[in-house]
Amino acid sequence: MSSFFAAHQHVLAYLLQAARTCLLLALLIAVFAPLEYVFAVRKGGLFAKGWATNLGWYFVNAFAAVVLLGPPTAALAWAAHSLLPTAVTGAAAALPLWAKMVAAMVVGELGFYWGHRWSHQVPWLWRFHAVHHSATHLNFLVNTRAHPIDMVFTRLCGVALLYATGLANPVGPHPTLAPALVLFVGSLWSFFIHANLRWRLGPLEEVIASPAFHHWHHTYDDHKDHNFAAMLPVFDRLFGSFYLPKAWPAEYGTATPMPDDLAGQLLEPFAPRRKPAPAAEVDTPRAA
Repeated sequence: MSSFFAAHQHVLAYLLQAARTCLLLALLIAVFAPLEYVFAVRKGGLFAKGWATNLGWYFVNAFAAVVLLGPPTAALAWAAHSLLPTAVTGAAAALPLWAKMVAAMVVGELGFYWGHRWSHQVPWLWRFHAVHHSATHLNFLVNTRAHPIDMVFTRLCGVALLYATGLANPVGPHPTLAPALVLFVGSLWSFFIHANLRWRLGPLEEVIASPAFHHWHHTYDDHKDHNFAAMLPVFDRLFGSFYLPKAWPAEYGTATPMPDDLAGQLLEPFAPRRKPAPAAEVDTPRAA
């Protein structure tokens, strides 16, 4: 009988997760679809090339994040708590909650920056990250076009710093608050910077990432050595990878061979290396 109730609880949990995932998708479409129609950088709309693959990745990663992030995050938390000096992990304990959350956003972003940069610089990691760069048309849903291994690695780089600095602590009050907040805010902002919006933020683009800032990260080449930050371009300034001209990129994509379908992209990083493909198809720019 107990096994029946346990199975029943698991089913309910998955159904609840599915409902939340569908609700968030509906909200994202309601917000971004009209904006991308009115303020588009390039023609294409919600059903531009690759839309079905983007949608598939959205649902895959909605469940993959829950299943794959939990165990390594718990291991990192307890490793930091057990191995690092209390003077390090407890340094942030006296901070008020608001200051701790602000610090967590900055420190987490630093971890994400380097996790993202390593995904471009380390060949084995690039094999997985190339899935994300295979999109030749950017819109908000490209944010979730990511191989689960790539997604988990980058997020763990940010979460690891939170526990290492004591901004998150597995034994204190609200042990998951800081990582959850950082991941949630970062994910929402990532939908915005991938959006097909010709919005510029003026001087604020030095402070907060914009669609233009991130679109230049998706230019067609395999050396995208600029604009790795998801939210705070100050890290690109600090580490010499900031690049933001006034124009918009001419084309997006990658020369790394990548299938168009979801199943192919899931398996491609494990396949033997192949020679680069010819130039990708170019989207037609729309006048501003």
